[in-house]
Amino acid sequence: MSVFKNIMNFVASRALKQELQSNKRHPKPGKFKFDEIKTVGILFDATSAEDYEIVKRYVLYLREHRKRVKVIGFFNTKNLPPMTYSKLEYDFFSTKDINWLGKPSSTVIKNFIDEDFDLLIDLNVHDHFPLKYISALSKAQFKVGKYSENETERYDMMIDADNTKTVKYFLRQIDIYITMLNRVEANLN
Repeated sequence: MSVFKNIMNFVASRALKQELQSNKRHPKPGKFKFDEIKTVGILFDATSAEDYEIVKRYVLYLREHRKRVKVIGFFNTKNLPPMTYSKLEYDFFSTKDINWLGKPSSTVIKNFIDEDFDLLIDLNVHDHFPLKYISALSKAQFKVGKYSENETERYDMMIDADNTKTVKYFLRQIDIYITMLNRVEANLN
């Protein structure tokens, strides 16, 4: 990584920390139960066609379980691909939609951040700052994301997955841990 990129990442991270301090999240206390979840937000890197297809299948799975799903896909390119357009539950943005600090700026992103999802699934396995920004500021009640020692306060559940892991692997891990969490909660009652 270049020195300039390192400086930009440092400045962007500091700006995000300051923004987080003024926008403290207050999750509702209580138990996490998958069956009681009604709304799910998903963030992912849509650049890979394979990852996009995996996320589409996962959205269908969630909809079969009667969850209302909203998805934000990030294309790490200047422009969105020609066949990509927003649909009812999908919105997309590209590097053209972010400022020099990596902060995404659009009404769609602002609305996603302000949505009070029951569950936010951050599939940002490649650590793209715009997706980190959205998940950090999201008002979701329960947030799941990739483990990072520096970001433990941003998520309610973190999955340890390095950059070599795929979105498919990450989603499997999320399902495993959510199932385990629900079994523990059921045994405690």
